[in-house]
Amino acid sequence: MDARSLLADVAGLGPFFTFATGPGERPLPDPEPVRDRIAHVRGALACDQRVAASLAFQGFAAQLVSAPYAAAVLHREVPEVTPSSVGWSRFADGGWALCTNATALVDEDALPPLLAGLLAPLVAAFRGQVHVAERLLWGNAASTVAAAKRLLVMQRSAVAGRAADVAEAVLVHGPFAGAGERLSPRDPDLVWTFRRHSCCLYYRVPGGGLCDDCVLSTVRG
Repeated sequence: MDARSLLADVAGLGPFFTFATGPGERPLPDPEPVRDRIAHVRGALACDQRVAASLAFQGFAAQLVSAPYAAAVLHREVPEVTPSSVGWSRFADGGWALCTNATALVDEDALPPLLAGLLAPLVAAFRGQVHVAERLLWGNAASTVAAAKRLLVMQRSAVAGRAADVAEAVLVHGPFAGAGERLSPRDPDLVWTFRRHSCCLYYRVPGGGLCDDCVLSTVRG
């Protein structure tokens, strides 16, 4: 099985785990897709530029993180997605999707540095557009790892322990480290629940609120 086949397999878990395959029209650090997405989120949610950047980044980070993570959990191999093999392609509606032309696989132990290396250019691209804290963006990225764990285990409860171990290996690595803490599990989580040490700013969206894993939440595990 090559990287494309593995990505097609984990895409069966749902849209959250779907990573488009094929050559991108623009490289990952390209500012235009980032600028377009921030503007779209800002208009759709009637929020300020910093909030829009945070939420737009979180959406793209989820696209980058979830499929490789699920592949590591379920297949013990990871598509070798790198900044040079990932790019942007336009949807018919004018939006942008992340896609990869990677074909090789690496061992699951490569997942933490692979994700950190993949997200770093995206962090830099967003910070090049909007003055938003690097720690906030890496907190968003860590939150997407925990969310991928939750969604995967909701569908495949038999792999809960392994899913938690793989997610933990990512969350203690490099720029992910210190982004949050693991607490006693709270439904629908098994093994542990993640609480981040930063806030994605969603509470500043009109009608918004606090996310389940927000540092500002008064709920404790």
